[in-house]
Amino acid sequence: MTDAEWAVVRPLLPVPGWLRGRGGQPEAYCHRAILDAIRYLVDNGIKWRAMPTDFPPWDQVYAFFRRWRDHLLVKEFHDRLRARVREKLGRGVEPTAGVIDSQSVKADAVVVADSRGFDGGKLINGRKRHVVVDTLGLLLGVMVTAADVGDRTAAHVLLRQVADAHHRLELVWADGGYTGSLVAYCLTTLALVLALVKRSDDMCGFVVLPKRWIVERLFAHLMRTRRLARDYERRTASAEAMIYWSMILLMTRRLARPHPQRA
Repeated sequence: MTDAEWAVVRPLLPVPGWLRGRGGQPEAYCHRAILDAIRYLVDNGIKWRAMPTDFPPWDQVYAFFRRWRDHLLVKEFHDRLRARVREKLGRGVEPTAGVIDSQSVKADAVVVADSRGFDGGKLINGRKRHVVVDTLGLLLGVMVTAADVGDRTAAHVLLRQVADAHHRLELVWADGGYTGSLVAYCLTTLALVLALVKRSDDMCGFVVLPKRWIVERLFAHLMRTRRLARDYERRTASAEAMIYWSMILLMTRRLARPHPQRA
């Protein structure tokens, strides 16, 4: 991280329990060094044991990553950064509209059989990332499943989680794969309007569809993060945490800019 990024990040970090007087062993390494090590691993796609010697030992970095993953501290940190980015761009902290979509990626051999599957539409053997983003392309919720899990099945769970966390959310755009009973479920149970953006039959070639390009841009960012070009995580919780860390990389860079840029 640059000094400008660290100035933004430092006040938003969750405070460890030992600093609050709740006991526990004090951490032996600076948070900035630990964060730099995790960011390096996510951005460059290296193995944990291949951590350069400039960073703290790999087992200490992994213990920090695992602790933040299990206690949902990485999501808390991510949500604080997202709120700061929205405020910088003149938006409210809580979004009112979002976009949902999924992305299938190949899984490495370390991924066990019970958390991987075959996506017949994309012809991919691996996992599927289900995400909901706001109109700025910032992540609101993510769920990683086997690739053979249907979009509508995962959307029932993911949209409920997002609606519980963001009470002002009223409208969600989706593609044609989210038709059926999901539309009525969102309206009656979650008080959400699920608007379908479909490709018309008279379109030829590549056409940018309204609103759907926002979530596709997020998928493009995830694929540029080398750790996420393929799913290497044994647990789906670790795969979700890696997605949060990838978005943390993006948002800290945006916040460190001297002036907000137009989309």
